[in-house]
Amino acid sequence: MAPPGFIPDISGISCHSALIWYNRAVRWFARVRLLVLTLICLFWTGLIVVGHFFPTAPFISVPWRGEQSFEDLLRREGRKTTPPPDFVFLGIDQSTMQLPPLTPEELAASRGLQLLSERPYPWSREVWALLLDRLFAAGARVVMFDLLFNKPNDGDEAFHTALDRYRDKVVVSGNFDFQNGVQAITPNAALIAPPQFQDDRVGFVNFWPDEIDGKTRAATYRVTNRQLAGLPPEPGDQVYDSLAARALAKIGHANDVPDDFRGHMMRFTAADAFQPRPLYEVFDPKLWQTNYGSGAFFKDKVVLVGPSAQVWHDVVDTPMSPATSGPTLHFQAMAAALGHEFLRPTPRRFEMMLVCAAGLVAWLLVAFVRKPLICLGGLVAVTVGYLLTARLLYDNTGLLLLTVPVLSALVLSGLFSLGFEYFLERLEKVRTRRTLERYVSKNLVAEILENPDSYYSSLRGMRVPVTILFSDLIGFTTLAEKADPEALVAQLNEYLSRMTSVIFNNGGTLDKFIGDAIMAVWGNVRSLGTAQDAKACARAALGMRRELSQLNQTWREQGRMGLGMGIGVNHGEVIVGNIGSQERMDPTVIGDAVNLASRLEALTRTYGVDMLVGASVAELVRDEVYLRSVARVQVKGKTKPVDVFTFVAGREDEIDPEFLKWLETYEEALEKFRIRDFTDAKILFSRFLEFYPDDMLAKMYLQRALEYEQVPPDEAWEAVEVFKKK
Repeated sequence: MAPPGFIPDISGISCHSALIWYNRAVRWFARVRLLVLTLICLFWTGLIVVGHFFPTAPFISVPWRGEQSFEDLLRREGRKTTPPPDFVFLGIDQSTMQLPPLTPEELAASRGLQLLSERPYPWSREVWALLLDRLFAAGARVVMFDLLFNKPNDGDEAFHTALDRYRDKVVVSGNFDFQNGVQAITPNAALIAPPQFQDDRVGFVNFWPDEIDGKTRAATYRVTNRQLAGLPPEPGDQVYDSLAARALAKIGHANDVPDDFRGHMMRFTAADAFQPRPLYEVFDPKLWQTNYGSGAFFKDKVVLVGPSAQVWHDVVDTPMSPATSGPTLHFQAMAAALGHEFLRPTPRRFEMMLVCAAGLVAWLLVAFVRKPLICLGGLVAVTVGYLLTARLLYDNTGLLLLTVPVLSALVLSGLFSLGFEYFLERLEKVRTRRTLERYVSKNLVAEILENPDSYYSSLRGMRVPVTILFSDLIGFTTLAEKADPEALVAQLNEYLSRMTSVIFNNGGTLDKFIGDAIMAVWGNVRSLGTAQDAKACARAALGMRRELSQLNQTWREQGRMGLGMGIGVNHGEVIVGNIGSQERMDPTVIGDAVNLASRLEALTRTYGVDMLVGASVAELVRDEVYLRSVARVQVKGKTKPVDVFTFVAGREDEIDPEFLKWLETYEEALEKFRIRDFTDAKILFSRFLEFYPDDMLAKMYLQRALEYEQVPPDEAWEAVEVFKKK
């Protein structure tokens, strides 16, 4: 934002009342600014804090609901739990349910294949007895069944015998059904005697998903009967262990099982960590030998048996992608317990502190870092740094650092505060611009406010090509002696306002007023290119001519005297800089090109035209303006003559085509005059004057042609008029 003292420092123009008004406005806005910034940050921070206590509210709870999505992203993209290499998943897949073609000899060689081929699932439970014998004979440590054996089936006796034989190395599934109250679904009594859940061979397979989105993120290793009824646990409750907890105890890792009754958020393994192997391959003698080394593969392995075919639809919605197979979720729970890879949420007492701290950081940044881009960069840096911290804490400590609500408080407070800052800055710029534009050229004000650095550097002094326009009223001194002072000032202000408006509308810089004279420059503040600057100046000069014509008509209708005007335009390289004393500086242009423009304006009285332009300007605007040659002059202070022209009209303006036709005659006559062919020049000027008898230039040159025809000039004559005075 603009500092106090902005107006006089940049413009060199003293305006006491405007400066007082501006400084008061700045001070008032500075006080209101901090208050509004505080209210903005308090509003957004408070809104997010309130959203924590109303998780179902449609708007204010969005950051808290988004936090869970962010945590899921960390689970997918962050560090994973290393899968134990001794976990093997034997899946009941499509190839097991629909065996590949087998010869009678192959079936006769395997009792297991015979049982699988006899009927669709559920097969005789003798299959599972045979499987246990085969796996434990190969040296497996533990076999887990993610299958329910609640209904009696043939082969139960054989399976019961195997379960008793390997009771220290086998775990089967139970389940709690909550559809009609709490109903325990356990292996039937023919397999394991009641109460089954008290037998260390039975563990529940339930995972309790999130109530909001239904995703499973945590594993519960132990529950009590009161918890199942929706009540808090108490000492003396009946305790039930999960399938994963039972298996961990049987492989000697009971101490790694969390000794509590709550859910533990797991750090998942990679989605493809536990790929199923077809169950039937264990019973195929060839594949048993080829794929499993005659059973050596299963030595010291933890084997999980469960469904893997798509027809089972046994998949669980978790944060991982794709969805997790239901049986492997038990492996996930076991792997998390073995590696102590559990995730911890941010403690509740710190959540509100983090949200409030984010709002405070946003307030400090916007309130004390006054440059918007730096402030925005600070917000981005804090956001990126916080995200990196959240990732590092997740990977290295398992802490789920509260992120989305915190960054929401930071970003919303910061962006809305920046929006208010931008509003204030725009308001101050508008007020400053309107104040300055009463005293300084509009494009100069725009350059100062939008590119202050480049403008300040230009004030130290630099050479640039510019186009300069001087204008002055003719007859104003006579009018000033007779007119009423108040009416005169009003008439002069009306004239200057209209002329200044034309200059501004054509991109010019108002350099200064010199009484009733105007000095304007194109290309000193912001250049569109040498030719474009000159053309803009030409359009301004023609516009000033039209405006004065309209003013004169209005003034005469009001009974006031009309005024004439002279305009001088030149192009050249000048020095742009802050010129003046220590007490007062004026951004202006100096150089020969400026002096020549001033001299040309003065010569308009001599040649009876309202504007004179130098040759450099004429060449730049020839394709946009009709030009008329005026003279070859050597002004005071110059050693070389210059050709000067006047603007007839713009090429898009309405103009008499007959005049343009006879203007060619005038130009031909002037060329004859300059090559000393005074007789032909006399004839051509006379023809031109037949149609335009009041043309002052043609009459002047006709008179001179007649004189030189009688008394020719000396040999050194080059049709140059030398002026010794300004």
